[in-house]
Amino acid sequence: MSEVECVWPVGAVLGEGPLWSAAEQAVWFVDIKGPAIHRYHPASGQRRSWPAPARVGFVALTRDGGMLAGLKTGLHRFNPETGNFSLLHVVEPHAPNNRLNDGFVDSEGFLWFGSMDDTEEEPSGALYQLGHEGCIRRDPGYVVTNGPAESPDGRTLYHTDTLAGIIYAFDRARSGQLSNKRVFVRIPAGAGYPDGPIVDVEGCVWTGLFGGWALQRFSPAGKLLDEVRLPCSAVTKAAFAGDDLKTLYITTAHVALSPEERKQQPLAGGLFRARISVPGLPQGIVSHGL
Repeated sequence: MSEVECVWPVGAVLGEGPLWSAAEQAVWFVDIKGPAIHRYHPASGQRRSWPAPARVGFVALTRDGGMLAGLKTGLHRFNPETGNFSLLHVVEPHAPNNRLNDGFVDSEGFLWFGSMDDTEEEPSGALYQLGHEGCIRRDPGYVVTNGPAESPDGRTLYHTDTLAGIIYAFDRARSGQLSNKRVFVRIPAGAGYPDGPIVDVEGCVWTGLFGGWALQRFSPAGKLLDEVRLPCSAVTKAAFAGDDLKTLYITTAHVALSPEERKQQPLAGGLFRARISVPGLPQGIVSHGL
């Protein structure tokens, strides 16, 4: 594992959702509370940003070469050429205080994402799957959702209840139906809060630790195997990138830091990079519900 380096000290308030676009050889990520979408091209060093019209939890690639963005107001198509957002689905018209948070596209081409109470107080959030018939609520009762991610064989789905400090595992049918919800990992009190998960080819789950200064890797049995330490406390999520999918791009935040803590953590909110020895799973592309 290489040393961690900051490739873009962008200073995101709440950096999240890194996404590797193999076609562009670029990393996309969001600043939820910026709100903004960012793009970093490693080969050229080019950096570009787009303002979002509402808090933005994630972006995803679509099969027609476009992008989908999860905003507080719903799922939108996002056009980087024009910067325009066009509404596709209002996910929770009954919950105006909720917003969409983390998202992920599985190997079947289904988009999964969570909703959450924007004040982080009420368990009004849920885990959703975007299908041909619209947004299907698969698991309710979350204050702060993160993930999900899937095992290499696609039979296990992982999803995080951040404030409870738990990463859950579910049995998943190809259609997306979930069953057998169980605790996969429980993060000890004081070690940070589990944030966005991703999975490598060995079936190990990597999770950012918000307030934990690290990214941790767990075996398929839930045993802690490795840890990547960062120079800032709020580590949110990583993405596997590069031709060999052995480069991690890691998002961070400064939203919870005091002015004094921000002076001590000048790179908080930056985009970081590290090389690892085990490749990740390739990024899925949204193929349903468009």
